[in-house]
Amino acid sequence: MEVKDGSFGFDFEAIYTKVSEGESFTNILSDEREINVRFTELENKTEVVIIFDAETENSIELQKNGWQAILNNFKLYTQSL
Repeated sequence: MEVKDGSFGFDFEAIYTKVSEGESFTNILSDEREINVRFTELENKTEVVIIFDAETENSIELQKNGWQAILNNFKLYTQSL
């Protein structure tokens, strides 16, 4: 993954270990950390919850902000379709 201006990027590799279509998925990153993503219908919206094993290189706050930025961009993308 990389920011649009190319100033920062990182590799993102994962293996999906469980997929429940339209409901959730789980994957394992190359460093063995697990990520769980859940989708819940709320009237005319979908709530997306990501639970992740934190890594030790960056602060928890920075990691949370990173995931939130990904979700915010995903929301903008889906609203443009």
